[in-house]
Amino acid sequence: MSEDPAREIEVEVLPPGATTGSRSASGEASRGSGPARGVKIEPPPTANTFEDPFIALVSRLMDSAFVIPGTKIRFGLDPLIGLWPGIGDGAAALTSIVLLTKSVRYGLPKIVLARMALNIVLNATLGAFPVVGDAFSFWFKSNDKNYSLLRQYAGKPDRSTKHDWLFVVGLLGGTALILILTVIGYAAMVATVIRIILSHPSGGGGAG
Repeated sequence: MSEDPAREIEVEVLPPGATTGSRSASGEASRGSGPARGVKIEPPPTANTFEDPFIALVSRLMDSAFVIPGTKIRFGLDPLIGLWPGIGDGAAALTSIVLLTKSVRYGLPKIVLARMALNIVLNATLGAFPVVGDAFSFWFKSNDKNYSLLRQYAGKPDRSTKHDWLFVVGLLGGTALILILTVIGYAAMVATVIRIILSHPSGGGGAG
């Protein structure tokens, strides 16, 4: 009887749930040219990861800091401040302009700055009307809209030129002028009503 030569058998012991394919793949990965173990590669910053804590905080306080119990409806200080005739709308608009000014340093395109300024103008002018304007500010949330635009377009290379900065200054000046004229017009209307009331002869007792 002929005797066959002894054969060497390699036995591979796998943990429960593992397959030979997964082991070979992991082995190839460990022998590959990939990054060394323990080295964490951070993705480049994008618009989705952009955050400005100050602008985010103020925008939230102005437009969405509170929620109506039992609903998902959120609101902020903007419509509440607007209840103060004349001064309230101006103060809310001034806050929005400060946030817009801080957003300029992130090199946003001019058209985006124009959209943000338009949001402020709409919120300020329409918000100046009693009741209806406050309801509009409650729904519109201009600061939240502007912060969303900032997050979407921030993080891109700043290619701003002198012409861009002149455009921004002119845009902010025009926005401020519209807001001032709105407040003056509202104050003049209130002063006219008060003057009419004071000039109306008061009813007095007749002679006996």
